[in-house]
Amino acid sequence: MSAELTTHVLDTSREGPAAGVTVTLQRLDSAGDAVTITEGTTNADGRLDEPLLTDDEMEAGTYQLLFDVGDYYRQQSADSTFLETVPVRFVIVDADEPYHVPLLLSPGGYTTYRGS
Repeated sequence: MSAELTTHVLDTSREGPAAGVTVTLQRLDSAGDAVTITEGTTNADGRLDEPLLTDDEMEAGTYQLLFDVGDYYRQQSADSTFLETVPVRFVIVDADEPYHVPLLLSPGGYTTYRGS
């Protein structure tokens, strides 16, 4: 398995993938400022069509994913307006390992974990 960074978004209230969620990857520099690396939108399976970081791009450091869930819920005509952007900050320690950071989403909350 190649080392890459991936994500997917599942909407637990709809019992399936969350299509149309914009995901932004940022890396924190030595001053703690966030620098945007890439952005994508989840497909019908709740995944991005390409990894956020490929094997050649993987570097140790602190990163954050920003999930634009407010737009997603507005597109779904959902009643919830509680969450707008979900930030997930994490550390890549070993750039030779794969990192998968999924988001389990509901209108009033979310959870994440390091997947495989």
